[in-house]
Amino acid sequence: MNLHKNIRLLTWFNFFSDFRPYAPIAILYFSNITGSYAIGLSIFSIEMISASIGEVPTGIISDMVGRKQTIIFGAIMSVLSLIFYAIGAHFYILVLGSICAGIARSFFSGNNQAFLHDTLKEFNQEQAYAEHAGKVASMFQFALAISALIGGIVAYFSFSILMWISLIPQVICFLISIQMKEPKIHNMSDESNIYSHLNEAVQNFRNNSKLRTLSIASILEYGIGETIYQFNSAFVSLLWPVWAIGISKMLSNIFAATGMRLSGRITKKLGPIRSLIFSNMYSRCVGLFAVIFPSIFSPILISSTSFPFGISLVAKDTLFQKEFANKQRATMGSLNSLGGSLFFAFFAFLFGFIADKLAPNQALIIGELLLFIVLFLYYKLFASEKYG
Repeated sequence: MNLHKNIRLLTWFNFFSDFRPYAPIAILYFSNITGSYAIGLSIFSIEMISASIGEVPTGIISDMVGRKQTIIFGAIMSVLSLIFYAIGAHFYILVLGSICAGIARSFFSGNNQAFLHDTLKEFNQEQAYAEHAGKVASMFQFALAISALIGGIVAYFSFSILMWISLIPQVICFLISIQMKEPKIHNMSDESNIYSHLNEAVQNFRNNSKLRTLSIASILEYGIGETIYQFNSAFVSLLWPVWAIGISKMLSNIFAATGMRLSGRITKKLGPIRSLIFSNMYSRCVGLFAVIFPSIFSPILISSTSFPFGISLVAKDTLFQKEFANKQRATMGSLNSLGGSLFFAFFAFLFGFIADKLAPNQALIIGELLLFIVLFLYYKLFASEKYG
């Protein structure tokens, strides 16, 4: 197997996987078909629930069947998802698309990072994981930024054409996935009892205090941080015209992609945990300033926090891969993702309730303050273990 070929294929797979021109106007398309914004939003909820349910089973499939095969399964589900979305016509057709999208998300979660790690391990290049992970992950953000601009233009003429165009990148993903090579270092588990396999993965969390602390911090950061990211548009709309909200999102994607591209060098120089701490310090201070003192510059300041986010995402994944057990690597990654998804579902509802009672910037202030708990946990991990 050629190391660089596998990584190159994964890089382009990530790009086309998130090259979704329909994403910026998805709620408009869904609500237009269902006749309701509330029902249209439920499509996103169903996708998240579907992904949460599939997290652990797909992680086990990855460890027991193989990384490449799991990527192929996910690519097939992505294609089916876009076909159902493009057909549209009825709420239940959209539901089918949403379920497929959630299953695809769960197939990729944990598995794709394990695929990269195992590929590098086969060639004794594990120390280069952060550098490669950053470059590979940055393609998600570049794809989102570019496709957002294309989607807005095509949607002006036809939602239907836009959805069918969005199917093409997912077909390309499937074609890329079948060209990948299974890392030889990954020995498919001979454990026929999936409950024993799952129990062993859970025990690894229980017995590893560093992994446990890192996982709790990650779950809190995802649940609170993702809620804030999704809600930021409500705050930005008070400061910028509606047509400019997409620009703030595009800037966030570009900043995040840049951070991911540079994350390998930064984590190599500072270490993963120091990179996490410094990145979170910048994001918390700048994010808090932007919402406490709202101005026309606040959206730009908020977008700039995506740069350290890109760095912290790769640094955190590097730490996880060091602590995950080889035989349960994808399963453990899926368990952590499951925790983040469930906490997000809970916190998003709570945050929405708070936002209904307060002004958008006041709700965001509370969210930013809560994220200091995550910073404390990262510092505690560093101080107690001198880790990274």
